Amino acid sequence: MLIATWNINGVKARLDNLLQWLDDRSPDILCLQEIKSVDEQFPAEAITARGYHVETHGQKGFNGVALVSKTAPDTVMRGLPGNDDDPQARFIEGLWTIGGRRLRVASIYLPNGNPLGTEKFDYKLRWLAHLEAHAARRLAEEEDLILAGDYNIIPEPEDVRYPEAWTGDALFQPESRAAWRRLLGLGFTDAVRAATADERIYSFWDYQAGAWQKNNGIRIDHLLLSPEAAARLASVGIDKDVRSWEKPSDHVPVMVQLG
Repeated sequence: MLIATWNINGVKARLDNLLQWLDDRSPDILCLQEIKSVDEQFPAEAITARGYHVETHGQKGFNGVALVSKTAPDTVMRGLPGNDDDPQARFIEGLWTIGGRRLRVASIYLPNGNPLGTEKFDYKLRWLAHLEAHAARRLAEEEDLILAGDYNIIPEPEDVRYPEAWTGDALFQPESRAAWRRLLGLGFTDAVRAATADERIYSFWDYQAGAWQKNNGIRIDHLLLSPEAAARLASVGIDKDVRSWEKPSDHVPVMVQLG
């Protein structure tokens, strides 16, 4: 099974790229973030015409997450549990039964948190606390679980080309990185780092200052695997070349293959 995550940065603006990538890769499940569309205006027909099922949790002009899958999920949950009053659409979770085995996948768009010293950073940390609590509950169910998405967290210095340039950014703050380590400490596996320790492996390149051309990137798009899912991990991939396509997102797809 091929499961991927991609911050599409506006599904309507990148629809051609999305359809091309679906044709090229044929993922079983794709988690999208930052769709920037209400549910009713999501261009689902173009995707379902290719044989996919679509579930969305949208928001006008901002945020929004979606699940695109070859088979419809058994159940779908919209919104992060314990965070019911959150007005921002940042979490959707689906449960599939495939080959008699349960697979749960969440698409996550974690708050950016900038600028520091504002409510936006406090919101990010609160959101992370809710995610940690939900993740712990899900792990107790002992099933294949993948928490995929744009975490807006740079875990370690090797996950950024120039760490010194990010010391004042919410993505690289000690509190953000400590929350990431607590997630891993619950028992999750960071799929990309389980496959390679190489530096300069990124998933995001800013549109400004020639970041893509200079490979001035960061790794903020992650797939966290429960022990049960990690035991099935066969391979990991990052489709870096997608960043060079016409009208690209500033993120690229990150994938895991489960055996």
